[in-house]
Amino acid sequence: MSDFFQNGRIGTLHNLGDRPIEELEAELMQWRQQKPMCLVLPCLYSELEGPAMDNIVEELAKVPFLDEIIIGLDRADEEQYKKAKAFFSRLPQKHSILWNDGPRLRAVDKILEEVGLAPQQMGKGRNVWYCLGYALAKGRARAVALHDCDIVTYKRDIVAKLFYPIAHPTFNYMFCKGYYYRAAGGKLNGRVSRLLVSPLVRALQKVCGHNDYLDFIDSFRYPLAGEFSMSMDVVSSIRIPSDWGLEIGVLSEVNRRYSDERVCQVDIADAYDHKHQDLSADNPDGGLSKMSTDISKSFFRKLAIKGVVFSPEVFRTLKASYYRLALDLVDRYHNDAVINGMALDRNKEEETVEQFTKCIMRAGEQFLNDPTERPFMANWSRVLSAVPDVYQRLLQAVEEDTRDVG
Repeated sequence: MSDFFQNGRIGTLHNLGDRPIEELEAELMQWRQQKPMCLVLPCLYSELEGPAMDNIVEELAKVPFLDEIIIGLDRADEEQYKKAKAFFSRLPQKHSILWNDGPRLRAVDKILEEVGLAPQQMGKGRNVWYCLGYALAKGRARAVALHDCDIVTYKRDIVAKLFYPIAHPTFNYMFCKGYYYRAAGGKLNGRVSRLLVSPLVRALQKVCGHNDYLDFIDSFRYPLAGEFSMSMDVVSSIRIPSDWGLEIGVLSEVNRRYSDERVCQVDIADAYDHKHQDLSADNPDGGLSKMSTDISKSFFRKLAIKGVVFSPEVFRTLKASYYRLALDLVDRYHNDAVINGMALDRNKEEETVEQFTKCIMRAGEQFLNDPTERPFMANWSRVLSAVPDVYQRLLQAVEEDTRDVG
């Protein structure tokens, strides 16, 4: 376990892993009446056939304190939606499936499109956005958590640890980010966080000067973790991006609206492994190349809002600073791997850094060419103002799909 020195900006809860899961769950059971808890699972249909999801459902079936589980299902035709209903029927908790490709939810999307508020990109961000809107429409949950659906080392402890800081009656947290040690199979993982985000944040500090927002991001042990929880008051007020910048975008919105004292991070797993994206060096619109470009742009947009002026010269300087810092980190990761008896291919690490350098420059070029790009989806307060019956439409669409399809 990590040490207990609280010398960072963000409150860090280290020791929950030392307690039996049954103790955590018993406390959460006591608090569920005052703070009903809803878990959101954004997934692709293909993940139901993957190596992780069957175990995730088996583990979730043991969780006693959840008020509801909301599943966002992407890339599924009607037959696959029927199979998904059967797949999740093992869950004893109340659960709903948002068939995002179905005609009823597409009709809701069309209504939002007519007022200029429909998500512009397919993907995880859009899936999460609709699931959170549905949770608001239900109106029962007071806390919501989200995690990915490709975690092959999944244990139900993750859910309890995510909800604990938000549900505890004497804690003051509005948002909680999960973190975990990114190593599995004798290898260091987490390439985007290790080799892009960490050195890029520090390079931006060097090039643009000290920045409170960058300090905030650098306080998180794993800012790209797909696991987080928050109060429902946060859900209605924040905007989230529809591209690969989801995790950084959410942190940016939380930083904009809440003081550091209302934000924490929690150690949620001793071991964590999930599906790994390809580097996609030859395809800028796929894999880690697309992800790293979107993440870089999310930083540039946020800093521009704070008054930082970018130019081609700034991006060339940033490229040089990032490259040197990233290579220095490769040395440290190599030493860390060696002392722990793990493998780390320095050549592949440096190839990844070189690819990320190209992505940073591509992101800079795209930002300069279209500084008005709006990847953020509207918050649900604005959507409700523009389409007052949108919650009823969401509820009706999901209810009719559940009743009539299959």
